Amino acid sequence: MTYKKINNLFGWLTFLIASAAYVLTLEPTASYWDCGEFISAAYKLQVVHQPGAPLFLMVGKIFSLLAADEMSIAYWVNISSALSSGATIMFLFWSVTALGKKVTSGYQKDPNTAQTITIMGAGLVGALAYAFSDTFWFSAVEAEVYAMSSLLTAIVFWAILKWDAHADEPNSDKWILFIAYVMGLSIGVHLLNLLAIPAIALVYYFRRTDKATTKGTIIALFVGIAILGFIQYGIIQYMIKMGAYFDLFFVNTLGLGFGSGVAFLAVLVVAFSIWLVIYSIKKNKPVLNMATLSFILIIFGYSSFAMIVIRAKANPTLNNSHPSDAFSFLSYLNREQYGDRPLFYGQYFDSKIVDSKETSTIYRRGDSKYEVAGKRNSYVYDRNTLLPRMYSDDRGHVAVYRDWMNMSESESPNFAQNMGFFGTYQVGFMYMRYFMWNFAGRQNDEQGYGEYTKGNWISGIKPIDAMRLGNQSELPKSITENNAYNRLYFLPLILGIIGAFWHFKRNQKDAGVVGLLFFFTGLAIVIYLNQTPNQPRERDYAYAGSFYAFAIWIGLAVFAISEWIGKFMNAKTAGILSTTICLLAAPVLMAKEEWNDHDRSHKTTARDLAKNYLASCAPNAILFTYGDNDTYPLWYVQEVENFRPDIRIVNLSLFDTDWYINQLRRPFNESKPLPITMAPSAYVSGVRDVIFYQDFQLQGFQNVGDVFEFVTSDNQEAKVQYQNGKYENFLPTKQLKLDINAEEILKTGTMKADEKDRIVPEMQWSLSGNYLTKGQLAFLDMLVHNKWERPIYFAFTVPSSSFMGLDKYLFNEGFALRLLPKTKNKVDNQSALSETEEVNADEMYANMMDKFVWGNMKNAAYLDPESTKMVFLSVNKFVELSRNLIAEGKADSAKKVMGKCLEVLPIKTVYDSNFALGKYEIVDLLYQLGMTKEANDILEQTAGLIKGELNYRYSINKTKEDLTGRDVQLGLFVLSQFEELTEKHKQATLNKMIVAELKSFENKFGFTR
Repeated sequence: MTYKKINNLFGWLTFLIASAAYVLTLEPTASYWDCGEFISAAYKLQVVHQPGAPLFLMVGKIFSLLAADEMSIAYWVNISSALSSGATIMFLFWSVTALGKKVTSGYQKDPNTAQTITIMGAGLVGALAYAFSDTFWFSAVEAEVYAMSSLLTAIVFWAILKWDAHADEPNSDKWILFIAYVMGLSIGVHLLNLLAIPAIALVYYFRRTDKATTKGTIIALFVGIAILGFIQYGIIQYMIKMGAYFDLFFVNTLGLGFGSGVAFLAVLVVAFSIWLVIYSIKKNKPVLNMATLSFILIIFGYSSFAMIVIRAKANPTLNNSHPSDAFSFLSYLNREQYGDRPLFYGQYFDSKIVDSKETSTIYRRGDSKYEVAGKRNSYVYDRNTLLPRMYSDDRGHVAVYRDWMNMSESESPNFAQNMGFFGTYQVGFMYMRYFMWNFAGRQNDEQGYGEYTKGNWISGIKPIDAMRLGNQSELPKSITENNAYNRLYFLPLILGIIGAFWHFKRNQKDAGVVGLLFFFTGLAIVIYLNQTPNQPRERDYAYAGSFYAFAIWIGLAVFAISEWIGKFMNAKTAGILSTTICLLAAPVLMAKEEWNDHDRSHKTTARDLAKNYLASCAPNAILFTYGDNDTYPLWYVQEVENFRPDIRIVNLSLFDTDWYINQLRRPFNESKPLPITMAPSAYVSGVRDVIFYQDFQLQGFQNVGDVFEFVTSDNQEAKVQYQNGKYENFLPTKQLKLDINAEEILKTGTMKADEKDRIVPEMQWSLSGNYLTKGQLAFLDMLVHNKWERPIYFAFTVPSSSFMGLDKYLFNEGFALRLLPKTKNKVDNQSALSETEEVNADEMYANMMDKFVWGNMKNAAYLDPESTKMVFLSVNKFVELSRNLIAEGKADSAKKVMGKCLEVLPIKTVYDSNFALGKYEIVDLLYQLGMTKEANDILEQTAGLIKGELNYRYSINKTKEDLTGRDVQLGLFVLSQFEELTEKHKQATLNKMIVAELKSFENKFGFTR
């Protein structure tokens, strides 16, 4: 069998191994974060959040056609990620073998048997090590763009190595054109692929130059960076910007129709490109010909974004930003919704604004022309720095900056501290920590913010881990019984380092190319992202390309070890032994350690709990949500599985935009338009974006309808003039009221007849803050004109700051709080640790006991951090319901509720120190309900958890500074509460145990009660 056939067969073998692993561990339905949105948009070809992923959605649509019914659509879209990831591993295998073959036998000559064994071994080790790496595996089993993006990156890197191997043959530059086309396609998935361009430029330079020089290498590198910049800005952004301003001229100046300028520019670009191709052929200019053809193919690939505009014009249910014209599409691609951040020059977090400069005009589409919607401004600061890393003035971010860099409250940052934060936090914590997760080991999957017990890397080698994180013999269960407690003993890392040294020694040029790929997909992204502290989730997926490059070196370590073993035995045996050693040290060990924390095959949490949000609502309801995880899964179950399509979901994060309000005014699925009466001209972009409060000393609560009419009036007497000369509406009071007609409330079914006495004559509330946003204005519009015809709910995960002061009129009905015009009763038997809000007990009981589904959380092999968080939140709902039932004299029903809680939620198997406080609530309730055995079991388990946590902190305290803060105090507090509970409920044995442990820890930490 020829080398080529062997190489192909083993490549396909890695595809089968990786794909099988991913399919077996695949999440069967939607996952958290963006997955629900992507699956919904793929199924119906809709428009996702900026900057879009049209190619990913179109491929997902093809896979969705394989589904037998709506319930399996998510599974098949997930399969597209699994197969993309499997193919990534295959192309990685071929890249490793190409680099290995080049070192051992050159371009043309086939390697001998011993060399073939070593080459295939290197390919297997490198490819499978990446296949079972933590970060890549996570994205491989869900419907996210990173799997397909990795595939396109793997293809272009493999393609440049194919070109390298055949560069002396006629027509070899077809590989360059192929790379250009794939680059264009990749823009429709994710921009990660473009970061391979500098490495590709070096491969081209080294191959086409007889003798590479340092100067030539640097020039080639900068040419590659320039090409990257040209595609990123010249093609992706400025071509669209040119189209927008062409359209502005053609529409506003020449009086032609919308899109005429874009069409003219398109014809101009096509004609010029054709002319350049013909000219380059006639004048025999191969470089110009190659550049022009590459440009054309990139444009062909980039054309997948036409899907965004086409589908936006069709007004689908999900139509983020409604990018249906040139300027809205430009804003969409530029991610203007997410704001901007300084990269190479900018402010410190405590810099003061001294001036502002107008940078550009914001245009929006009008009835017949483009209209000015406002101006973009940039601020001028009193203090600036190169490479600003500590720039955010958000209070939470500033607190972390100061704490991380040991700065006092009055201290201003300097350049050294700025770069210190870059090195220790952005590089060390937000990149190297993730790198070590993949190749050294991982502590647990709790999100880390710098604590010693959450989200760190570990190795499993106790002396080394103890130097970083304290006494490893005292590890608590929150670490040791976490599925993501993965110990790799540095073995994959060591192999990668060995492979890198071997590669630089044997072929410095190719090693430099891999190193450049490693840098641009790793540290360069760190610089570009310029991440602030307290990210809402771990961001390791952003650096998957860097881990891909390192996996190449893990594979090449087979050559280094084979050469060393070859000193003692023949080359063939050395190759086999080296391959075996490296397979065991990297892919086999990684698969064994990480299978259990990547196996999502039995988890349906995101989908099922999304149904719980919707099941909490009455028919035809309006449900306000807030973040990704309480919105995207809900979109999925509505759009794909057609569950409760009568409910209108309103995402508060999007509610301040005119395009979103416009969408809410149209019917979707089985949901009627929202009762918003404002004309679109009243809230279009640039109009009433913010309505500031002006205290007019109005006495008492003002009718919300009158206030709404006032702030939406175009009468100049209802406006104030600001310093810029503009007249703007203002908010004259924050004290609002809504008159209530009891008969109307009963007629609409909002409340039952037996609750008539609790209906308030008017609702009174105070707005927080000193302004109204556009979304809040639309909410007041709905409140006034809904007339209680449609039930209004807030998801229970919405922060209270978004309730607009209506907290006292919100009543829990499960996973949603219903707005009702009634008084609240004080609930007896409230916990000493939390306030129990009132619930609509009958509705909540029916929902939680009969309607809700629980994501198979009790039996799933693995729960990701978001699912674990939902365990805690769900327990709180059971506790709230049970306490309210007790207050109503329904102890039997309360007991059933807590029995259901223990039946469906993995309370005793979730080891999270933050959950200990919540378990006190459960134990207290169980004792009250006579469920003594269950209470004792949970108390013993929780006390054991706290004991482990405190012992670990004590062991750390002997070598680290001041680690006896909040976590220690919280643990001791919960133990003291357990002491009171066991004494109160006459559990003498447990009480004696708790008292002994409490005294022991108080003595250790020096606390006294």
